[in-house]
Amino acid sequence: MDALIELLRNAGFLQLTWQNSVMFLVAGVLIFLGIRKNYEPLLLVPIGFGAIMANLPAAAMSASSEFAAGAGERVPLLQLIYDGGIKTELLPPLIFLGVGALTDFRPLLSRPITLLLGAAAQIGIFIAALGAYYLFGFTPQEAASIGIIGGADGPTSIFLTAIMAPHLLGAVAIAAYTYMALVPIIQPPILRMLTTTKEREIDMPQAKPVSDAAVVIFPIAIAVIVSLSIPASAPLIGMLMFGNLLRESGVTDRLSKAAGGPLINIVTIFLGLVIGATMVGESFLRSQSLFIMILGVVAFMFSTAGGIIFAKLINLALPKGKKINPCIGAAGVSAVPMAARVVQQFVSKQTGGRVNPLMAAMGPNVAGVIGSAVTAGVFLALLN
Repeated sequence: MDALIELLRNAGFLQLTWQNSVMFLVAGVLIFLGIRKNYEPLLLVPIGFGAIMANLPAAAMSASSEFAAGAGERVPLLQLIYDGGIKTELLPPLIFLGVGALTDFRPLLSRPITLLLGAAAQIGIFIAALGAYYLFGFTPQEAASIGIIGGADGPTSIFLTAIMAPHLLGAVAIAAYTYMALVPIIQPPILRMLTTTKEREIDMPQAKPVSDAAVVIFPIAIAVIVSLSIPASAPLIGMLMFGNLLRESGVTDRLSKAAGGPLINIVTIFLGLVIGATMVGESFLRSQSLFIMILGVVAFMFSTAGGIIFAKLINLALPKGKKINPCIGAAGVSAVPMAARVVQQFVSKQTGGRVNPLMAAMGPNVAGVIGSAVTAGVFLALLN
């Protein structure tokens, strides 16, 4: 009987707090969105389950940047992954390796001007960062970590936040992946508001084919130029471009498939679980988490608007037959390929299927991946 009483006393039920219960609800919403709504399921499902495990009292399944094991103390399982994959800055670059192996830069190379749209779509990052610093009192490092949500690039957000503001990692990652998942809901109203019927009707001509030499030279050149210009961005850009070189070289098919298949899947599992493991109720349920969610959507909206408006400005300098459909500027956020598909669906619906800018939108879309990584490197160089 004494053993049974002791077992019940050590059970987690008696140690549950209201914060744990709230986080169970939050985690349930994330899993629901992933499974029933198909919103970024590869990340939201692991994150949601990781959050559940982190909030089980005495289960030793949480992770924190501030954890320090005492003598003989048991290290939580997911803390081991956090220390080995997040603190060491390993997992996000490995995600970029896989993304590079899955990315086709031909739409960008066939229309180099769309690189500017990818750059312009990063404006929301700086607007949100400034708002976080001046309006909400976050430190410069915290503000940069919040602003990067506007790039709609989860691995970049995790990479930057883990270095500059690891205590905000859970909230920033949730905001980043939630808004990536909500691209089909957030972007169409902005597209409708900032473009006219005539602009949506612009049918861009077929792009010129890109040579095999160009697609091989491109990742090498970008890796070297960007890394020399902003060394802090080299881990992300370097791995992204190496993955793309494996794809385009034509002789490393096995490596390309491994990077874009088993490797990225394994890393995604670990990354999602460990991000969820940082969402312990006592630290997550604070007013700053709400501010991060608000600033995140502001950043994303301004990034979308920035790409569209810059496309309209470019059209002022282009001759009549060369103008670009400004809607593709919305794809400059790096939610690949979802943002490009949203633009395609919006324009096609608005024009009765006459205009289909999917391939044109993929140019700024993949440029946004480069842009967000470069922006993270800028923040690291200036603030870290």
